[in-house]
Amino acid sequence: MYKVFIDGAHGTTGLRINEYLIGRPDIQILEIDSDLRKDMEARVSMIKSADVSILCLPDQAAREIAAAAPKDSVIIDTSTAHRTDPDWVYGMPELCAEQRDKIRSSTRIANPGCHASGFILLVRPLIDAGLLGRESLLSCFCMTGYSGGGKKMIADYEDDGRDCSLDSPGQYALGQTHKHLPEMVQMTGLAEAPCFSPVVADFYSGMVMTVPLHGSMLKGGAGRNEVLGAFYERYDGEALIKVYDEVPESGKVYSNTMAGSNGMEIYVAGNDERMLLIASYDNLGKGASGAAVQNMNIVLGADETAGLLQQTD
Repeated sequence: MYKVFIDGAHGTTGLRINEYLIGRPDIQILEIDSDLRKDMEARVSMIKSADVSILCLPDQAAREIAAAAPKDSVIIDTSTAHRTDPDWVYGMPELCAEQRDKIRSSTRIANPGCHASGFILLVRPLIDAGLLGRESLLSCFCMTGYSGGGKKMIADYEDDGRDCSLDSPGQYALGQTHKHLPEMVQMTGLAEAPCFSPVVADFYSGMVMTVPLHGSMLKGGAGRNEVLGAFYERYDGEALIKVYDEVPESGKVYSNTMAGSNGMEIYVAGNDERMLLIASYDNLGKGASGAAVQNMNIVLGADETAGLLQQTD
């Protein structure tokens, strides 16, 4: 039986990870005394006892505990703190052919951001296939549920006396400094950050990332079929990513369709002149907690989808 410690187990991400692990016969969740949840020495002791520790903490707290922990202790950090740190492996198994091996052999794994996950998995295959240049000036739009904002945002949205502005979608990060942008650039290989428009709306979880493309941005006269082909080639055999030939019959992609799932659905809408690259997934699933468990499974040598597929259509 493997021992897993969740540091920050009472936050939104930590609670969902606990749900995924609590019924698994191969996992023992190590629980720290409630009085010692902020005690550095006690937490480091738990990390030393665990086969894998998952940090669900604010950035600075994640940096502090990671620095204090032994170098040979396996840590998966769900915060933003280490995602572009060269000493940490980016925890996205589908990123490229060698990424799973890097995750499997690492003791420091940075879990991807929710918005970043969709953008990277839509853009990286096109750059690797030579269809899209690294110099491309991209934009992206993402509609997400409010659970991604953590306990305070959840409380704000679920308050009976909430502000009426929360009844409508809200665009945020208007200054183009969203914390996911650095990993979106580094993990795709783009020379410039995309112009990013994230929007939070009145539903609990789920998200849709959209990257618009003009056909003229693609190389070699490529169009929608070549883009689809690159996705099929990259994600062939991936249990948690499914590529579709066509958009849903309704002609709509709803942001909460994948709520409760750990998978991702990819569509290429439009035509050869103008197309939309679309990734639909759950901000708490493939965008956070599910991704952490997927990385944990890889490190432990367990089935990569253990504890995850039952939540995936």
